[in-house]
Amino acid sequence: METLLAGYRRFRDKVWPAQRELFESLAEKGQSPKALVIACVDSRVDPAMIFDAAPGQMLTVRNVANLVPPWQPDAAYHGTSAAVEFGVRVLEIPHVIVLGHGLCGGVRALLEGAPDNALEFVAPWMSMAADARTRAMRGATPEERQRQGEYETIKVSLANLMTFPWVAQRVAAGKLQLHGAWFGIHGGELLILRPDGSFAGP
Repeated sequence: METLLAGYRRFRDKVWPAQRELFESLAEKGQSPKALVIACVDSRVDPAMIFDAAPGQMLTVRNVANLVPPWQPDAAYHGTSAAVEFGVRVLEIPHVIVLGHGLCGGVRALLEGAPDNALEFVAPWMSMAADARTRAMRGATPEERQRQGEYETIKVSLANLMTFPWVAQRVAAGKLQLHGAWFGIHGGELLILRPDGSFAGP
């Protein structure tokens, strides 16, 4: 905790004075981000750092393996779906980006089975990507299967986003664009999902 508090003190002493007007403006006028990024909880993958985004530019929701569940309005708790609803319907954000990454532990759990101490929530959560696992397991090596699994979970999330009626409506009307992206932790590269299903540099 002390490390984090020391970081806050540096922020308050150095970053806050330079960004004070921006924060005050955001407080007074509210937020109007242009992108919603659905990313993984992995501590090595910080969307704001990757996209060099300033406060107010990007709404972010993070969960295990950057998954979006299918549209399912019921009495259960839906954190990711609530964030999508807030971003798309309330803030009317024009771009949604599903950001996957290399060395994803959630994808590893999908491919190899969740650890014994992650069976209550991680295993059921990753089960929504069963189709991604099927496609990824066609890879010849563990490394190929891992990378393909990371790509395929991005595609699962994008497909699930289109099951939300108000997402599909806004996409059809040209008011919303969905994007897939993958970040390589080791090399720092960003790959973008292309219409043909491949990933390539921007």
